[in-house]
Amino acid sequence: MTDEKNSPPHQLTSSPLRPLVIFGAGGLGREVAVLIRQLNAAGANWDLRGFYDDQPPAALTVAGLPYLGDAAALAATPEPLAVAVAVGSSPSRADVVSRLNSRRLSFPTLIHPDVQLAEYQRIIADEGCIIQRGCLLTCDIRLGRFVLLNLGCTVGHDAVLADFCSLMPQANVSGATQLGTGAYLGAGAVVLPGIRVGDWATLGAGAVAVRDVPAGATVVGVPARPLKSERDG
Repeated sequence: MTDEKNSPPHQLTSSPLRPLVIFGAGGLGREVAVLIRQLNAAGANWDLRGFYDDQPPAALTVAGLPYLGDAAALAATPEPLAVAVAVGSSPSRADVVSRLNSRRLSFPTLIHPDVQLAEYQRIIADEGCIIQRGCLLTCDIRLGRFVLLNLGCTVGHDAVLADFCSLMPQANVSGATQLGTGAYLGAGAVVLPGIRVGDWATLGAGAVAVRDVPAGATVVGVPARPLKSERDG
């Protein structure tokens, strides 16, 4: 058995850095860059290489990192890369992911080190999820692929959030709720216990869903009601 106290320093090795890039060079992308640096400060080993975006930024660098190209360039990368998809819109994020179909790309789930996700909480988060600082998740929760929980969100017991759900800062999902694919909750929106929110539905900022929200609907207000168009009078 090796005597660790007498081992020469050169025998102590750390895990190799893992290259990672961010798709999305806007404000959310810069926030995700902060998250990755906070993860590294807590012991992760990401080598943050830069940003990709279909819309080139005004400058060649973003948050001190280079702009590297669009989705097509990322999909054609010759080396294995981890990718954080920092796109706030649910449909847009789903579209980006559909185009990043290279086997060389992987999509880690990134969870702020202060977020408590112990084994006994029985929380499942699939690939590509991003969970930002201040989020609180209780127990028996399922997050699908590429779910975004922005700053300070809460998710209660037995909630199910399907693929590409997006919760903006301070959104609150109560217990036993179900959010369909691509559901979008604006900042401060609330879903009361047991409510279902349909696929690609939107709750406006501050809205409170007290009844089920149909697929594709946009609801606003307290209690949340369908958004009227000008044609509705």
